[in-house]
Amino acid sequence: MPSMWKSRSQATIDFPKKKFHRSCPAKNLPLSPRKRLDTENLCNVPQPLQCSPTKHKKENQPIAPSTPRGRKLEFDESLVKQAACSSEKHEPLADPFVASKSPGRTASPLSKGCETPCSKNALQGWKSLARNVTQRGTCYQQTKQVLNTAIPERLLAREDETEAISRFIVGHVCEQKPGSLYISGAPGTGKTACVERIIEDLKGTLGDTIVISINCMSLRSSQTIFRSIVDKLFGESKLRCAGKDFPRKLENKLTSPGPMVLLILDEMDQLDSKAQDILYRLFEWPWLTNSRLVLIGIANALDLTDRILPRLQARPKCKPELLNFAPYSREQIVAIVQDRLNQVSGENVFDSVAVQFCARKVSSVSGDARKALDMCRRAVEIVESNVRNQTTTKPVLEPDSPAPSPGLKKVGLLHVSQVVSEVDGDRMKSSSGSDECFPLQQKLLVCSLLLLTRQSKVKEFTLGKLHDTYSKVCRQHQMSGVDQSECVSLCSLLESRGIVSLKRSKEARLTKVALKIEEKDVEYALHDKVLMGNILQRGLP
Repeated sequence: MPSMWKSRSQATIDFPKKKFHRSCPAKNLPLSPRKRLDTENLCNVPQPLQCSPTKHKKENQPIAPSTPRGRKLEFDESLVKQAACSSEKHEPLADPFVASKSPGRTASPLSKGCETPCSKNALQGWKSLARNVTQRGTCYQQTKQVLNTAIPERLLAREDETEAISRFIVGHVCEQKPGSLYISGAPGTGKTACVERIIEDLKGTLGDTIVISINCMSLRSSQTIFRSIVDKLFGESKLRCAGKDFPRKLENKLTSPGPMVLLILDEMDQLDSKAQDILYRLFEWPWLTNSRLVLIGIANALDLTDRILPRLQARPKCKPELLNFAPYSREQIVAIVQDRLNQVSGENVFDSVAVQFCARKVSSVSGDARKALDMCRRAVEIVESNVRNQTTTKPVLEPDSPAPSPGLKKVGLLHVSQVVSEVDGDRMKSSSGSDECFPLQQKLLVCSLLLLTRQSKVKEFTLGKLHDTYSKVCRQHQMSGVDQSECVSLCSLLESRGIVSLKRSKEARLTKVALKIEEKDVEYALHDKVLMGNILQRGLP
């Protein structure tokens, strides 16, 4: 009994029980981890976060049994069509999410479902911008088309020359009188264009006349001119004979009965040969007995018949009529360019000052109308490229901000000046702008060719004569020169740079050399050099 009494009389202390989180398991573990056994010891076992919040549904929001728990993005095709047509009607778009929930209900453009609201001002602005860009591109394209170098419908500033050519053709062809006409002039002065336009206009008047037009630049050699005439006259490959028999066959054909033959030879100076027998024979054909040939020769050299064909002076009957085309003046070039620009239906993209500047530059150098048209077309391409780059790199504006509506960017003085510097740039300098890479011997050769051109009226010289002059210049200034074989290599290098032109021959000494750029450009490139300036100032020894 004492033990029972002791247990009943002992005081006990009630410790508060530890409160666990609701998510913890309802299992009472011992207080000390050391007293836990086997699976009860969870100290080294990874447990999930006991305090992570559980997902609760929104309170006080009933869920319809037919509505799915997830939110599915659905797009209606009718709404896409409505978005495409809303730019014209400027109506607010319906929210696709709201429309799918409650059909027949249209939401405002600023509702939660509409992520890109349409703005009336922005749509109108961007439509006008696209329209302006299209119109500008059309104007530039039309301007480039009318500034081509093809034969125009009407030729300006060439009324007297056109009348003289027409009178010659009608007087000789229609009256069956053989004859020859030589037309000379600088490149781009309208020689070939006038002849071709007149032939086109006189088709009804010429009747059954056989018209043969050959560009001598397309011939492989000067001897093939007779074969080309035979192919045009008899039909290609119908007359088979040896090469030496072609001239005799042609003479028999041209002196036999038949219709008149009008032969037009463009770039006639390319038929230059050693004894000039080809040119002599062509100019003598119209004066053969019973001849029915009317010859029109076109070339750049003014004195071709006097300098190259001196025997024609001894036979006045065989001497052709002469007609020279003078270079275009500034006023004529302006009239030609303005006439082309007036053919554009849209707004004029050229400033009058730019046209005047281009005409002044071209007329002061060569008077070449084709060069003026090419420079104007290149200036239009530069402006068009700048406008295209500005349009593509322009930042995207906000939807509510109005789009810009720039006007037509015109070709100004700076654009034409840039083209002039590109076309008429100093070829004596390298692409980096320095002339250090231009060798001294090539400069001396160019100076010698320039001195020869100044001394005589002839523009072409044989390589032997050029080398002799070059050797004299080198001895005069106590400099070492190169031999003739190296001089041929130097001329080839100058030809590759576009400074000289070469007409090669079987013998290197007979190769003809001519300056391809203007004398003023060569003088400007060399006048500030001490040595070159002294050579040009002292002249030939």
